[in-house]
Amino acid sequence: MNLNTLIHQFFDQYLPRIKGSSRQTIRAYRDTYGLLLPFAAKYHGVKIRSLKIGHLSNDLILDFLDYLEKERLNKTSTRNQRLAGIKSMAKMIRFMHLERRALAERILSIPQKRSQKQLIGFLYPNEVLKVFEAVNLKTYYGFRDYTILNLLYDSGARASEMASLVLDFFDPENDTLAILGKGNQYRQIELLPKTVQLVKAYVKKYRKKPDPLYQRYLFVNQRGTSFTRHGINRICKKYLRLALSPKRLRDINPAHSFRHNAEFRIMPSSL
Repeated sequence: MNLNTLIHQFFDQYLPRIKGSSRQTIRAYRDTYGLLLPFAAKYHGVKIRSLKIGHLSNDLILDFLDYLEKERLNKTSTRNQRLAGIKSMAKMIRFMHLERRALAERILSIPQKRSQKQLIGFLYPNEVLKVFEAVNLKTYYGFRDYTILNLLYDSGARASEMASLVLDFFDPENDTLAILGKGNQYRQIELLPKTVQLVKAYVKKYRKKPDPLYQRYLFVNQRGTSFTRHGINRICKKYLRLALSPKRLRDINPAHSFRHNAEFRIMPSSL
């Protein structure tokens, strides 16, 4: 079987229709195969369109994973994420192509690489205030960014969750917000009154008119489309750099730093 045919089946049928994978997962897996296919073609000395399912040997995959770490300087966690994308397709092969079950089982037997988990830093209360104070509230983008930062701090949402927030899931009457998280599961959180006021003001006065395809999203970028997790992280990086020292920034993951503050949670200063 041609590998391109298998790839199309994986992304068009298996992930969205059979497994029900999230957009973020599908996007991450596309990135994986965007790297794997050119590597495999070079590895076997053929063109990408000539790759066959049989070319997916364990030796190829292990060499690809080593390439990610040694040449692309990817972290072990990224290596393991790429392997997860490859194993997901192996599960599809095992499910939909029984004659290739042995190949799928060999791929699934490849272990994840152990790594020391990085300590994810948090922000102290005075640092949170410095970040908030670094925002210029007199501009449209400043108020939007200030609202995003406060909502990250209050809700503990991930960058990807913040990017995909739906306008209709914000309930100002009950001070709640529904967030779509990992595994396509929703959780409802109660917001601080201050955060509710900010979101209401943003929606009423500062939310840019969205492109028709993106009307459902709470936060809209300058192009009128929804944010990506990278866009949310860029906003966090911008104000963290303005507020904190370079030494302090080394210990902090932009959006995650707001997630790890529960024990230090305070009410932001009023507008």
